[in-house]
Amino acid sequence: MNNELLFNKINNLKICVLIPTYNNERTLRRVIDGVLQYTKNIIIINDGATDSTSQILENYTQLQHILVPQNQGKGNALRQGFIKATTLGYDYAITIDSDGQHFPEDIPIFVEALEQAENKNLLLIGARNMEQEGVPGKSSFGNKFSNFWFWFETGIKLTDTQSGFRMYPLKALEKLKFYTKKFEFEIEVIVKSAWNDVEVKNIPIKVLYDENERVSHFRPFKDFTRISILNTCLIFILAFYIKPRNLFRNLKKKGIKRFFVEDFLGHQDSPLKKSTSVALGVFIGISPLWGFQTLLVISLAILFKLNKVIAFGFSNVSLPPFIPFILYGSVKVGQAILGVDYNYTLDMFKNSFDITEHLKTYIIGSFTLATITAILFGIISFILFSFFNKKNITLQNG
Repeated sequence: MNNELLFNKINNLKICVLIPTYNNERTLRRVIDGVLQYTKNIIIINDGATDSTSQILENYTQLQHILVPQNQGKGNALRQGFIKATTLGYDYAITIDSDGQHFPEDIPIFVEALEQAENKNLLLIGARNMEQEGVPGKSSFGNKFSNFWFWFETGIKLTDTQSGFRMYPLKALEKLKFYTKKFEFEIEVIVKSAWNDVEVKNIPIKVLYDENERVSHFRPFKDFTRISILNTCLIFILAFYIKPRNLFRNLKKKGIKRFFVEDFLGHQDSPLKKSTSVALGVFIGISPLWGFQTLLVISLAILFKLNKVIAFGFSNVSLPPFIPFILYGSVKVGQAILGVDYNYTLDMFKNSFDITEHLKTYIIGSFTLATITAILFGIISFILFSFFNKKNITLQNG
């Protein structure tokens, strides 16, 4: 692709390039000049640099500049850049780091990928070869750590979730609310984008780690702590908002009958997988893990690759109307195991009964009842799912 054609494509697709920078005087000029080979749609965010960055940028007055008086972090710089790009009428923003690790000649890869994509609501992340010589061990570990949590939170497997060489769909980002302002923002933005129906994909790029030029502002302890706190918050949001939201959206969109057939019966899952999902949901729903049941059932369903919809649905056996019956059944089973008798009645559990009075009895009985009920539901559901599976196969062949 010649540069003139690429210039026109970038303009037609309304793409700009954001270059956030903080004390990268040794590489900044090279990065800007490299990007200028492909477009003049450049926004440079000077994030309170204290070196010669300001003097370097005086040579690029034809480009858009944002000055953050005091260093606020990369996430804040990107957010400022997104706002400016949207104001200027751009639909997409390619971000490239100013530390020299990225190659501006990879910009055409992003443009071509956008052109060829059927879904234009697309967020592209440049995938680096983290196994190549010269890649710092902490960068490789941090990337694997980030990849795992992104998969856990979205179900999407990527090979690189920390690369700063990306292309963002600006209209989609306008609808999202962000809270972080430092390195962890690049995780927050891709997780929330994926949750809101943006397609997040990797495309291969080159990378250079030259320790003689590169200045890294990543602080391992502080930034890993921030990232860990963010991932903890995202998991809670996933469990208590995103998964229930998606469940009810599908139910509303498809109707009860279609939802039952497609999401509950799940043609693509085996009867064993579906019945195991039922058993998991029932076990977690009855067990004495109040306050953590939704988080646990979704986490375990993802971990063991079970049907998340079925598992979450059956965990709701502990909905408020059923709680007295579960508590009563639990203590009765606990009494039978321990050989005690406290003369409990069902009416006591319907009137704010203090279960902590005989906590040991309740916990033992609850886990036992959960196990027995889960096995029972699992066996019955396996028989039913197997029957429906055979019936569907017969109808398809007939």
